[in-house]
Amino acid sequence: MDLLQSSYAPEDASSPEESAADSSPDSSPLRLPSKSAAPAVDDTALALSAAASASRPLDPSLHLVAFNPTADQLWAPIVGPQHPHAPISSASGNRNHKLGHVEDAAVLPFLFDEQYNTFHRFGYASDPSGLHIVGDAQTQAPEPDTVYNLAPSEHKRRRLLAKEDNQEEPLPPEARNPASEDWVLHNKQSPWAGKKEAPPAELTEEQKQYAEAHAAKKAEKEARAEGKVERAEVVVKSTFHGKEERDYQGRSWITPPKDAKATNDHCYIPKRCVHEWVGHTKGVSAIRFFPKYGHLLLSASMDCKIKIWDVLESRTCMRTYMGHSKAVRDISFSNDGTKFLSAGYDRNIQYWDTETGQVISTFSTGKVPYVVKLNPDEDKQHILLAGMSDKKIVQWDMKSGQVTQEYDQHLGAVNTITFVDNNRRFVTSSDDKSLRVWEFGIPVVIKYISEPHMHSMPSIALHPNSNWLAAQSLDNQILIYSTKERFQLNKKKRFAGHIVAGYACQVNFSPDGRFVMSGDGEGSCWFWDWKSCRRFKTLKCHNGVCIGCEWHPLETSKVATCGWDGVIKYWD
Repeated sequence: MDLLQSSYAPEDASSPEESAADSSPDSSPLRLPSKSAAPAVDDTALALSAAASASRPLDPSLHLVAFNPTADQLWAPIVGPQHPHAPISSASGNRNHKLGHVEDAAVLPFLFDEQYNTFHRFGYASDPSGLHIVGDAQTQAPEPDTVYNLAPSEHKRRRLLAKEDNQEEPLPPEARNPASEDWVLHNKQSPWAGKKEAPPAELTEEQKQYAEAHAAKKAEKEARAEGKVERAEVVVKSTFHGKEERDYQGRSWITPPKDAKATNDHCYIPKRCVHEWVGHTKGVSAIRFFPKYGHLLLSASMDCKIKIWDVLESRTCMRTYMGHSKAVRDISFSNDGTKFLSAGYDRNIQYWDTETGQVISTFSTGKVPYVVKLNPDEDKQHILLAGMSDKKIVQWDMKSGQVTQEYDQHLGAVNTITFVDNNRRFVTSSDDKSLRVWEFGIPVVIKYISEPHMHSMPSIALHPNSNWLAAQSLDNQILIYSTKERFQLNKKKRFAGHIVAGYACQVNFSPDGRFVMSGDGEGSCWFWDWKSCRRFKTLKCHNGVCIGCEWHPLETSKVATCGWDGVIKYWD
């Protein structure tokens, strides 16, 4: 211990008594001297530079700062003293921009965008005061046009002018004529535009046909826009093909036989084809039996002709009616069969005399009629209803030739008109996938039927008991609606199995109401039982679409069908 104490004794100990006193138990513990390994640093210059820099702003050209500056140093002005009487220093937060305090703009965003786009589009704009125009001096006006108050036609005109100004080589005047060679080469609508740099010596036949067709189409469009289109004059004529128009007793050829009456009250499904009427050169769109007797069959075709055929005796074509310039869409007999209506794609509705073949009246609104119907009441046989392509049902008084009413609630072309409730109301269907019920003579819808799952219904037939409507839906099913006050859908009755999507195949009933029948897109005629809704039979009738089917009003098992193959077949 003595050796240890002597080794730790300080060098400047003067006497043994002092060392003994230090080593006593009551004295403080032994402390080792502290030593630093870092070299000595002279911070005098650093302290002086910090003290000097604390009183002056930073130099903006410095890339390195050796101390942490204060906010006042960062925002102090470079030249001149700080404002002594500033109530709030600029560094205290009175700043909304990196360059200082910017006041709110007095120009609305819309007005700024309007003038900005106007300047970049037209080369001029209004200054913020709104009193002067900056830019092109030629466009200065008291109220100059902007990009937002110009009509679309004016935008188009200015674009065309700018395009012509920027075009290096303007088009020659001949390039504006669709029938010229330059138009075929330069116009974008031509399939040969830009194919050759130099015009060919002579146009090919294909190019000539294309140019002529385009020129004719353009001329017709311009004439229609100017209202100078004149309807093509169609020579109305009729040809009688029978042996004689009157028999030895002076009776007309349309007179029904006296012994024509129903054999029994039960109808049966036909089994075989007993006759084919071939005379139309194109597809047949509709057929109608002579009312009550069915000894004649009227047919409308896409070859612009209407023919009437003998059903009972000779089964030949009795008369041809030619008065439409385009395909015939629909036909409808009067109650006694002596007159009938026809609607064609030439936008005309013609009222014919069945016996003589003369046109009594012609009606037109300038739109395509899709369906025509006479009021079934005996005292209203002079009232015509037509469903048009412009969403309207138009009502004419054929005695005066004037339009007496328009029903215009539909949103699409009207396809069918069906009278119900003792002819006091009628139901219409349209391409807008809805059914509407109207009071006759009142253009207000009393019942509107439209559901998200509904499809367009191009054909509707009335059940013989007048309590139900069968509607051909384009989702390949036939739906049944009640004709009572509520016109509800009968969810228990639904006839399906046939393919009619895309085709306006007609639906019909047997005279006793026991069977429902319809054509389909594959050329077949389908028969269903009314009570059980089960498919009863399917007949392969036509090569194309079987568009129409009619049950004979007296013969209980005879059915006539028509199709797009131009043939009318009679089944027994």
